[in-house]
Amino acid sequence: MTMPDAPMAFRLLGDVEVSVGGQRLEIGPPQQRTVLACLAIEACRPVSLQTLGDRLWGQDQPGGARASLHAHLTRIRQILAAGATAAGADVRLERRTGGYVLEVDRDWVDLHRFRRLARAPCATDAERVTSLRSALDLWRGRPLAGTSGSWAVRISDTLVKEHLDAVTLWADALTHLGRAGEVIGPVREVVTEHPLAEPLVAVLMRALALCGRDAEALELFTSARLRLADELGIDPGPELRTVHEALLRGEIRHTAETPEQNPVVEVPPQPARRVPAQLPADVYAFTGREHELSTLDKMLVEADGTSTAVVVSAVSGTAGVGKTSLVLRWAHRVRDRFPDGQLYVDLRGYDAERPLTAADALTRFLSALGLGGRDIPLDVEDRAARYRTELSGQRMLILLDNAATVDQVRQLLPGTPGCLVLVTSRDSLAGLVARHGARRLDLDLLPLPDAVQLLGRLIGQRVTAEPDAARTLAEECARLPLALRVAAELAAARPSTPLSVLVEELADQQMRLDLLDADLDPRTAVRAVFSWSYQNLAQDAAAMFRLLGLHPGQDFDAHAVAALGGIGLQQARQLLDRLARVHLVQAQRHNRYGMHDLLRAYAGDLAGALDPASDRRAAITRLFDFYLSTAAAAMDTLHPAERHRRPQVEVLPTPAPVFATTKSAQDWLNDERANLVAVCVHAEAHEWPAHAVNMANTLFRYFDASGLNTEAFKIHSLGRQAAVRIGDHGGEARALVNLGLVYWHQGLLDQAEEHLRLALGRYADVHDDIGRACAHKNLGVVLWRRGDLEEATGHLTDALVIYRRLDDVLGQAEALGNLGLVHQSLDQLDLALAHHRQALDLFEGIGYRVGEAYALNDLGIVHLRSGQPAEAVEKLGRALDHFRRIGERAGETEALNGLGQALCAAGLLDDAEARHTEALAVAGTIDDRFEQARAHAGLAAVREAVGDLERARAHRETALAGYTSLGVPEADAVRALLARADEPEDQKVGW
Repeated sequence: MTMPDAPMAFRLLGDVEVSVGGQRLEIGPPQQRTVLACLAIEACRPVSLQTLGDRLWGQDQPGGARASLHAHLTRIRQILAAGATAAGADVRLERRTGGYVLEVDRDWVDLHRFRRLARAPCATDAERVTSLRSALDLWRGRPLAGTSGSWAVRISDTLVKEHLDAVTLWADALTHLGRAGEVIGPVREVVTEHPLAEPLVAVLMRALALCGRDAEALELFTSARLRLADELGIDPGPELRTVHEALLRGEIRHTAETPEQNPVVEVPPQPARRVPAQLPADVYAFTGREHELSTLDKMLVEADGTSTAVVVSAVSGTAGVGKTSLVLRWAHRVRDRFPDGQLYVDLRGYDAERPLTAADALTRFLSALGLGGRDIPLDVEDRAARYRTELSGQRMLILLDNAATVDQVRQLLPGTPGCLVLVTSRDSLAGLVARHGARRLDLDLLPLPDAVQLLGRLIGQRVTAEPDAARTLAEECARLPLALRVAAELAAARPSTPLSVLVEELADQQMRLDLLDADLDPRTAVRAVFSWSYQNLAQDAAAMFRLLGLHPGQDFDAHAVAALGGIGLQQARQLLDRLARVHLVQAQRHNRYGMHDLLRAYAGDLAGALDPASDRRAAITRLFDFYLSTAAAAMDTLHPAERHRRPQVEVLPTPAPVFATTKSAQDWLNDERANLVAVCVHAEAHEWPAHAVNMANTLFRYFDASGLNTEAFKIHSLGRQAAVRIGDHGGEARALVNLGLVYWHQGLLDQAEEHLRLALGRYADVHDDIGRACAHKNLGVVLWRRGDLEEATGHLTDALVIYRRLDDVLGQAEALGNLGLVHQSLDQLDLALAHHRQALDLFEGIGYRVGEAYALNDLGIVHLRSGQPAEAVEKLGRALDHFRRIGERAGETEALNGLGQALCAAGLLDDAEARHTEALAVAGTIDDRFEQARAHAGLAAVREAVGDLERARAHRETALAGYTSLGVPEADAVRALLARADEPEDQKVGW
């Protein structure tokens, strides 16, 4: 059956197939199909190479197994990429931390769609029949057909059992609707293939009896009993026996007159048993977590008899994040759904005391279930078996709190469905997920509003009275529920102290750790809670955790960790994986990791106490060298023509990314941007001022092209301060130029001019001709924008002379292009055209894409001013493509506005309006006030052309306000248009 709304369908319930538009893709030999099946079963979750190897070959992997796997994965990626392109579908095979992930809508995989439909909550039997029928229609034969290996056979067997469960539920619901006759044919067909499926045999017996075919039902039982004895050496189970005995007593009646009546099957009363109720009290002032509670609610569907598997959820998260609070709140909400009781144990996996063993936990559970001491087996395996026996057929909720390892948990899992198990741990318990099908729920920090609300519930009106201080306090506590509660306790103990004072005390991270180390129960001390995780680390992981406390940024990847530790990349990845498993770091997207503030403070505190100052300094130096060297490599990939303008940075032996494409370089800079800024901040403030100077100058073009003015201002200000501190006049001059350009982009022309004139003076002091030319060039542009065309021409000519003397082709092209802008303003269009063409030729000769884009943009404007809108549209369209390809946001908004003007001149008003609207949006994101005003002026022209004079005037007035605030001559032209619009109609003749 074709899955609806699946442009790219993955089929596992039969032959393993992938199809696009009904056409099957060729997915290769059995081993490759097995790899694909494994990825599809785990869709949207990472599968490690080790797991793939184990599933493909088992324990005896052949030589070259890893190479074979990589080959299979490469071919699968190519096949899926081609299919996704053909289907227009978002399907990808990606490499991430933890393995390979098939990113696909899980509903496009028939197995996941089947499970969703089979387990969907239904209010009536009719809804259940419809949902289950849709699920069963997805089956096409033996699951995972065409694959190889023992793992595929095991999974296929498991899926067959799921299929039998669904058939049983569908038949049972249909029977309850009084439609037993519709059950017999389909179920008999399945029973013929699976004669030992006792629940299905029982359903068929009941359906036959309800249709008055008692003899057939009894014959079916006899056949099943004999087969069970011959093949398995066992008697029929209680379900089958119950139906058989009810049939013999005539308790299943054929009632044709009342087809909707349910069959009557009397079950002998069971002896009363003890119902444990071990849940600890609900958590006071529990706040938020609605999404997580909803996720747990969904598991009730799976625990409601729809699967032969025990439903297990592993709730993981860092110390103090509220795992126990969450599961207790949820357990109290749903306790009535588990009539046979609730079991709870604190395994103390990370406690300073001895962790509770599985054997001891089993003893507690068996006692709670009513067994006396003599009835509890001595051997732990026997004890676990007795525990499973006691839970058989029960609907019980079991909470296993604070587990450290899977081994602590494994023997505490029931063996039959009906029970639901919740496990909390700081570890992700990957083995519980892999071997026992646990559903992972990773608990993150509280959202800020919930964190503030929690403080309010704990300390009352003081939060309302000082809302800003309360928000700051919540952030200072990293939105960590345990820290929030400890901080609230601290505030409650000092009722006369304003929250703002407490916030000031908490501002220092060292003081924060001391204050939050509550001197009450050691389990509520933040320092102690973190230490329990830390003390369980191996020496190398503990050392790396301490070093990570020195990282100035908010997140990091394996390359940064390798630099920080002076280790290899593979070792860095392994250490990160180990730290992530115990939630001392948190895995994030793009193979990145982070630490929240309290953990970072704790790690830094440990580093200060345990690691020599020389070691800490060496680690930070290695890290800063890595970021600077890699940033330089990324910039060389993005803007090779400007390499000579950037600081010459040594290439280090530290493991670093290799940028094969401009996209990879851009992506790295985007991912690391916050860290690069943080490096500048830390370097300037401490013992690495040269790093701050070089980092800022290295990254100038990246921030400039991306329109990141705020961050650019920060790093260039830091670069200037650092340069002054070490007496680097050349570095200071470059920082002044960079700051001038930031002011230019913000439309603050007075400040831009001031900084550029200061830079000229500094460059003269250090006899840096190329820097001096750069300052002349940029000052000339600022003066051009202000309308000071004569002085602008002088500075631009000086720049061109210097660049020609130095044979700096890039500088010559830039100076020529800017001179062309001055000639445009002077209405010397032929001269402007010549300058822009010269600039374009030079830019193309050195492969400088940014310059090419700006030259095309400027040529387009000259063509527009010359009355050639078609040529203008062509040039500006090419410029826009260039700008977007290289991510030059400032240029993009210029090209969009120019294109809007050209399209308006060509009479394509809808297209013109769309381009100006886009320009307005882009200019807003980068705070380009000039282009915002220009976009409004363009929109005014379009609205005027369609006769919408009211909206045209509104746009024009907005443009005038923008131009006036900038002090640019464009304001005069807009003001004149508004004045003409106010003239009487009889004076507008010939206008």
